[in-house]
Amino acid sequence: MSGIYLHIPFCKQACHYCDFHFSTSMGHKEATVQAIARELEVRRDYLQGQEVRTIYFGGGTPSLLTQAELYLLLQTVRNLFMVSEEAEITLEANPDDLSPEKLQELKAAGINRLSIGLQSFHEPHLRLMNRAHNATESLQCVRDAQAAGFDNITVDLIYGIPAPDHNIWLEDLKTLFSLNVQHVSCYALTIEPDTALGRWSKKGKFKPSEDEYTAQQFEILLEQMKAHGFVQYEVSNFSKPGYESRHNSNYWRGVHYLGVGPSAHSFNGNSRQYNVANNRKYTAAISEGNIPAEIEELSPADQANDYLLTTLRTIWGCDLAVMRDRYGYNLPAEHALYLQQLQEKGLASVEADVLYLTDQGKLLADQITLDLMVD
Repeated sequence: MSGIYLHIPFCKQACHYCDFHFSTSMGHKEATVQAIARELEVRRDYLQGQEVRTIYFGGGTPSLLTQAELYLLLQTVRNLFMVSEEAEITLEANPDDLSPEKLQELKAAGINRLSIGLQSFHEPHLRLMNRAHNATESLQCVRDAQAAGFDNITVDLIYGIPAPDHNIWLEDLKTLFSLNVQHVSCYALTIEPDTALGRWSKKGKFKPSEDEYTAQQFEILLEQMKAHGFVQYEVSNFSKPGYESRHNSNYWRGVHYLGVGPSAHSFNGNSRQYNVANNRKYTAAISEGNIPAEIEELSPADQANDYLLTTLRTIWGCDLAVMRDRYGYNLPAEHALYLQQLQEKGLASVEADVLYLTDQGKLLADQITLDLMVD
């Protein structure tokens, strides 16, 4: 099985925290969409005939696609690849795009999972992040999507936004649970240098939250999610049973995927491919039948580290037998003392030859993974 990711690099405006590749100029959108369709044709053999079980429109803001553009891309995928009849087809959307009419278009096109970027229900926080929607639109779009027949909805929230206490975060979570969605992705506010918040922080105009404050909000998140029947199947992702994101789960399980569009990544087990993060360079190259991408060949150590990095963040854990038999790396032998210390501190456990992080360990997932990586 495999997946296809389509990067739609356009947004109405720049969010103050985002460093993904996108453009706020729509003048080149039609040409870019045509180029993405062309890239699919050029790379039709990348997945080597594997059945496609997930299709994911990410960005950027894929909900800016017109009905004709969305149909073009989906029909191109279906014409060129063996797509499962039960494929999960996800589209990321902003609340201000999801009118009842737009939702009907998406439903008719075959989108069966919506990923809605709410981020917060608190108006000052939405303004701080320069979101294009308000809290009322956040609530209404989810209800409209449910009324349109979407029964697999995920929303994004951001925590760790500076505030006097945790009451705003608690209210955001209370409002979230009232919407009765099936999946939630929650990310800590990260200050990237090449963003408005990054520049303000450097100039002293914005003070990020302390790590302890953000960690406390993460702990509140875990407690509240568990109390409301959500399973934390990955550090930042929570779902009702059976509603895990199949597409993202495949990333974490090492399933092969094709990424098309400017800045999109692909993975086939032995290498990663990175498309150029420039819309005009991308379309120019595609028009000549070339793929403007860098290819990174993965050594056995790279592959082992990839497996460790992705699996250790999930509920399924890192299978030590796979590390040993597939990648030739005996983790318990190489890091016996460190693994013992992790378990004694309540940060990890080893059960049936699988290494898991505890809730406390997930707070330190990046550092623990780094400490265990193959040199």
